[in-house]
Amino acid sequence: MSGKRGAFRLPAAGEALGVWLRVGSTFAFAVMGVCIKALGGSVPLGQIVFFRSAVALLPLVLFLWWSSGFPHGLATRRPFGHLWRSLLGACAMFTAFATIHLLPLAEATLLSYLAPVMLALLGWGLLGERLGMRRFGGILLGLCGGVAFCLPALSGTLSQGALPGFLLGLATAVLTAGALIQVRRLTLAGESAGAIAFWFAVVSAVTGLATLPFGWIVPGSREAALLLGSGLAGGIAHILMTLSFRHAEATALAPFEYLSILWAAAAGALFFAEVPDWAFFVALPLILAGSLVSLPKGQRVR
Repeated sequence: MSGKRGAFRLPAAGEALGVWLRVGSTFAFAVMGVCIKALGGSVPLGQIVFFRSAVALLPLVLFLWWSSGFPHGLATRRPFGHLWRSLLGACAMFTAFATIHLLPLAEATLLSYLAPVMLALLGWGLLGERLGMRRFGGILLGLCGGVAFCLPALSGTLSQGALPGFLLGLATAVLTAGALIQVRRLTLAGESAGAIAFWFAVVSAVTGLATLPFGWIVPGSREAALLLGSGLAGGIAHILMTLSFRHAEATALAPFEYLSILWAAAAGALFFAEVPDWAFFVALPLILAGSLVSLPKGQRVR
């Protein structure tokens, strides 16, 4: 049985399966966001990062084993490249979760879509990638959307915690873009997607664990369920996203990524009575258009 496991693959399916897998991944990421938002300030941030990463290793390892990528597929010739990518990603996880605590879920999710804009800038500055008029226009759109989030501050209607949340959201976009630049470098060097995902989860879990001396809590049943839920949802979301690209091209899947905003807005309204302010609706089309235009044709950001 184990000798035949490597030859087993999902049967060829139409593009519709890839689309549904991508929709499922956006929904799972939204569930993760709800779990983290619901924890509020009751659990230290480092403890949340640890559980999100450590618990996600369970479905990830099972998936890699099923697809014959565990354990031999985790070997790497670029350990320091993985370490650098993982540390950037772990820092992005810290700032992203802090943003979720400070801002409405929909606004925190929307700010994450500035990452492709930052990725285009870093790709041009660090990798020498061509920055044509189309991508330059996308960068301008995204930056204009970011400015739109500042409009409440200019009008004197900025809510408490909104400015730190906005700054942390920007930091998340920059850190995520830096991590994705490193993912490109690792991929070009021949590193597998499974190894990149696995070592990122391991390093993130260790980074979260390093905050233990700063004061963790013994979670109650509610907190424990939310911590486990965030990790399982995050791990499943990543697997579904990976599988979706086996059945459909990136250009067919890209429009469905933006369902994340819809899920976040719906969850924020349903579970946390959140209503995005007018600046969100001004920034929404600008940031989404900028993130879509900033990406090279045929690619998407993972």
